[in-house]
Amino acid sequence: MMLDQLRQRLSCYQARRFDSQEAQASVLIALTDSHDPHVILTKRAAGLSTHGGEVAFPGGRHDQTDPDLLFTALREANEEVGLQAEDVEILAPLGQVMSKHRLQVTPWVGIVPEAVQLTPSPDEIDSIFTVPLRFFLDDERHHTDEIRFKGMTHFVPAYEYDGHIIWGLTAYMLIEMLNIGFDAKIPMKPRPEHSYEC
Repeated sequence: MMLDQLRQRLSCYQARRFDSQEAQASVLIALTDSHDPHVILTKRAAGLSTHGGEVAFPGGRHDQTDPDLLFTALREANEEVGLQAEDVEILAPLGQVMSKHRLQVTPWVGIVPEAVQLTPSPDEIDSIFTVPLRFFLDDERHHTDEIRFKGMTHFVPAYEYDGHIIWGLTAYMLIEMLNIGFDAKIPMKPRPEHSYEC
C-alpha cells in the first residue's frame, strides 16, 4: 500500500531545520487513507493580503500561544477547513522551506480518514479539493517555474488539475514528499536534508 511505504520512508527521514530567527509558519500535507490516496488542497480566498486566490495546503503563521509548530499546523487546518486534530495521524515533518515573504515554513505530513468531512472557512478559503497522488507521480506537469531566491535558481514543477494550478512553494513541498516517500525522482534541485537512517 502506498501509505505504508510513505510511513516507512518518513520514519527514517532526517528533516533539516534552518538556523535562523525568521518568523515561523506550518502547513499540513494531509493525505486520505485509501489505496488511491489523495492530497487535500485549498484555494485561498481572493481578497487575502498574501497568496490570495492561490492553491495552498492548510496552514499559517505560528502564534506565540502555540506550544509548537505541529500545533500550529493542526490549529490552522481546523480553522481553515474544519479538520479535527484527532482525525490526523501525523507521520513526520519535512525539511523547512523559506517563503518569498521570509516565513520559515515547516510542512507536516499526515493521514486523514478517506471520508473526512471538511468545511472551508469563508474568510480564508474559497474551496477545498483533492488530487490523487498518482497524478503527481506521473509528473505530467503544466510547466516548470524558474524561481530565483537568495542568488540561487530553483526549477519547480507546476501542475494543472481540474482548473487549479498547483505551483510555487506548495508544489515544492509536495514533490519533495513524493521524492522522499516514493522515490519519484521528479527533477528538482536537490536539498541537503535528503538523508535516511534506515
